[in-house]
Amino acid sequence: MLYSILRLLSAITFKILFRFKAKGLEHIPKTGGFILASNHVSYLDPIAVGVACQRKLNYMAKEELFCNPLSSRFFSSINVFPVKRDSADSSALKEAMRRVRIGGALVLFPEGSRRFDGVFHEPYPGIGFLTAKLNVPVIPAFIKGTEKALPAGAKFIRLTSISICFGKQISIERRMPYQDIAKHIMDNIRHLSC
Repeated sequence: MLYSILRLLSAITFKILFRFKAKGLEHIPKTGGFILASNHVSYLDPIAVGVACQRKLNYMAKEELFCNPLSSRFFSSINVFPVKRDSADSSALKEAMRRVRIGGALVLFPEGSRRFDGVFHEPYPGIGFLTAKLNVPVIPAFIKGTEKALPAGAKFIRLTSISICFGKQISIERRMPYQDIAKHIMDNIRHLSC
């Protein structure tokens, strides 16, 4: 319930403040589990993906956001679960797999943390691992404008256009090494930026 309310409020806000536009929505699977892989340049990125996608999404977020009971309850109620950064967090990977296997949509940012320099960075192999193990559609997405609307260190939101483009399902050769799968996914995200 809270997810739907926040999504509606966010959609209205994004439309008014950022003239938000989404392309390629036909590539989002209507049913079944899938992975949505996107670039990550601002705190606004998870909201932009959630506003654009009609389906409820699941997100991994740094475990520090779950340190106090109030924030932990809030994030859990909007389909966010914790992950330990800079380590192979097996419990987070298991939770991600569980959610996708029951038909959920999982948002992943292959580069991990936000990247402020406008350069695509080496992706983490975790997305390659999940892609190989789950054997579900992987949809690439590229978000543009959030880095201007809420750049690193900004105290206030700036009014600028934000858009997101979803690409076609990525074909993956399942026997590829996890890092190679992650790079292949990142290449597809990069291609959408052109």
